Amino acid sequence: MRRSIATGFTPIAKRLILYRNPVETVNPGAAPSFSLCGFSFWVRAFSNHRDNLRSDLHNLQLNEALDLFTRMAHTRPLPSTGDFTRLLSAVSKMNRYEAVISLFDQMQMLGISTVVYTCNIVMNSLCQSSQPHLASSFLGKMMKLGFEPDVVTFTSLLNGLCRRNRIDDAVALFNQILQIGYRPNVVTYTTLIHCLCKNGHVNHAMYLFNQMETNGVRPNVVTYNSLVTGLCDSRRWIDAAWLLRDMMKRKIEPNVITFTALIDAFVKAGKLLDAKELYRVMIKMSIAPNVFTYNSLINGFCIYGRLNEAMRMFYLMESKGCSPNIVTYTTLIHGLCKSKRVEEGVRIFYAMSGKGLVANAITYTSLIQGYCLVGKPSVAQQVFNQMGSHGVQPDIRTYNVLLDGLCCNGQVEKALVIFEHMRKREMGVSIVTYTIVIQGMCKAGKVEDAFDLFCSLFSKGVKPNVVTYTTMISGFCRQGLIREADALFKRMREDGFSPNERVS
Repeated sequence: MRRSIATGFTPIAKRLILYRNPVETVNPGAAPSFSLCGFSFWVRAFSNHRDNLRSDLHNLQLNEALDLFTRMAHTRPLPSTGDFTRLLSAVSKMNRYEAVISLFDQMQMLGISTVVYTCNIVMNSLCQSSQPHLASSFLGKMMKLGFEPDVVTFTSLLNGLCRRNRIDDAVALFNQILQIGYRPNVVTYTTLIHCLCKNGHVNHAMYLFNQMETNGVRPNVVTYNSLVTGLCDSRRWIDAAWLLRDMMKRKIEPNVITFTALIDAFVKAGKLLDAKELYRVMIKMSIAPNVFTYNSLINGFCIYGRLNEAMRMFYLMESKGCSPNIVTYTTLIHGLCKSKRVEEGVRIFYAMSGKGLVANAITYTSLIQGYCLVGKPSVAQQVFNQMGSHGVQPDIRTYNVLLDGLCCNGQVEKALVIFEHMRKREMGVSIVTYTIVIQGMCKAGKVEDAFDLFCSLFSKGVKPNVVTYTTMISGFCRQGLIREADALFKRMREDGFSPNERVS
């Protein structure tokens, strides 16, 4: 008995209409057996399946596709392999890979012959399904059926390995493809290059890129985008910029993904002027920025305190029909609050809420920080308390910002209450949190309590860092406890920390 390759895909299979009306395995050449009373119904139902296949299948829904397959399966004589393959291709483009595999099994039970193109659709579906390990066995099955895999088959298999981040297996398969005499195409190369870049193996990706050139395979914009993004993620901005010039020299037009990757990289590298220049170039080339492009630029303006430019970019993106997302609003709110323009940040917050976007922990944390910076810790605590009622749970950074704000505004007792609450809840308090509290205690003159907390770190398995040591030493010095400060300084050196300027 032939083993079904769709083992494990019963949830989709159960949805098939043909499972409710099972199709018997028939001899395609046998005469159809219909009752006379139902003959006219079947004629009407099945006469237009070719029209359906020849029409635009892009708008076909899954249930419609399954229904069409059922009608085709009952048609006598059976439709051609090409007709069934076109339907499989349409379902595959819906990303309903399990359905493709189940339908292919039904084709085999019906005795419908297949071609390499059909097998490649199934191979691609297997590789992107919930059980990609079946792809290797299907490759063997193809060969048993007398079909020689082509570069499309192997590229699908390669993509399946890449999707699971099985990099070594993907590289080994690629090398085998070369060894047995197949010529990888641009999709094959790009699939592996993208996987390598995504996992930080940029040098290997560049080697493959150069190999493409040697083997006469012309890279496309997707190839370049994978490399540009990978180089930017590896902070190799000069190499990424060179690739941009190279692709334009080869008349491979960059797209919004190319420019956005570079703009974001330049912003993170502190090269805001270069990022703005790239933005001007893409506008000159009539490449419309997307929300990620605008977010990167707005973030750059906010980082460097150029908030008016950030606001202009924000209004520009809206005027161009590009809707800001939660990242856009949160970036602006954070920038405004950090610059003590809290009221403007609050207006942006309400504008965001008015458009149906839900604030996250980062958004609320920005507002809390802003109110603390302008000397309104009570309002900051009110915002903190509102988070839970809006279904947003504060994270450790939210707590740290609030603790720091309360301590800096002389409300150490309130900070200690929150700190105890965090410890009782076992929130995974880090050295950052401890350092904030120790600093608050020292500033409030509670140096002995601060040192008790400092000494307790070791028993909790928390190691103080140079900032913690510096904070405690400064607390001793302010109280005139020079001997204690000097002893702690020596201990810091013994723990392998170099003193910074504040300590030395």
